[in-house]
Amino acid sequence: MSIAVVVHAAGDLRLDPVPEPRPGPRDAVVAVEYGGICGSDLSYLRHGASGLSILRDPLVLGHEVAGHIEALGEAVTGFDVGQRVAVHPATVCGHCRHCTQGRPNLCESVRYLGSAASWPHTQGAFSARTVVPADQLRAVPEGVSTRLAAVAEPLGVAIHAVKRAGDVRGRTVLVNGAGPIGALVVAAARRAGAARVIAADLAPASLGVAERMGAHETVDLAGGAALPEADVVFEASGAPGAVSAVLRSVRRGGTVVQVGNLPAGDIAVSLGALVFREVDYRGTFRFVDEIATALAYLAEGLDVGPLLTHEFAAEDAAEAFRVAGDRRTGSSKVLLRF
Repeated sequence: MSIAVVVHAAGDLRLDPVPEPRPGPRDAVVAVEYGGICGSDLSYLRHGASGLSILRDPLVLGHEVAGHIEALGEAVTGFDVGQRVAVHPATVCGHCRHCTQGRPNLCESVRYLGSAASWPHTQGAFSARTVVPADQLRAVPEGVSTRLAAVAEPLGVAIHAVKRAGDVRGRTVLVNGAGPIGALVVAAARRAGAARVIAADLAPASLGVAERMGAHETVDLAGGAALPEADVVFEASGAPGAVSAVLRSVRRGGTVVQVGNLPAGDIAVSLGALVFREVDYRGTFRFVDEIATALAYLAEGLDVGPLLTHEFAAEDAAEAFRVAGDRRTGSSKVLLRF
């Protein structure tokens, strides 16, 4: 039996035995080595839900993972047993209008590892061994460890968010919210050619991570500082009150990309600036295949080391989730080691 990290209800996280997986003809069994704890994982544990996805049954968490191939189905080609891989967490239909128009991240019947968006839930990958369709494997380049490759999924989210903003070359970029995704947006914006990247947050430790990830300057909002003006703003905090603030801080004719997940239901937002300053306000959701771009960036030397503040054995998952969910610990990306 394998051991998996399973949420049963809000506040109820367990290490459960699960059957040893067997690959179907087009599947692979991946021996997971590292997994990153995401905000959605934390939300399932805190609230029994992540946005509109409501927990109805026990759910194996985890979608940010890397490891090596332990077994392959008989129809799989292009991969070898023992090969190091990261996992694209999305299974898409391939034929809806979004899939056929190059936006499979919006697939109408997508299933995502570790998600309660559909029922039965899509079990995640926080397990010693997990089965995934082989076409969702991404080879880890030489010189990139599986520890770093576990960050490819959230880095792909950040790269996609920056692409949603359009061309940021030579522009001033503000990232509001310097948690793990915000810090990765800082790195992705720098990589995309932004001339000046500013990170804003309430937590000094998070601002320190953002600075080490490439922010030219930081703004400590806990001290009462206002958001500075910028050409492009990435709202990565997910705080409802931040939406009005970023719409006021972006320059006339600028772009705001909503990266942070906002809570379900109505929120109060001042939208006057959207019209009178002709602001583009855009959403961004997961990624298409920017996980492959993320792995290439890692191979080319993009340093995500500052993001990896804590690491725990999978058997200590409860403590890992406590640290990841408490900003007073100074945590950014917390890894589980399998």
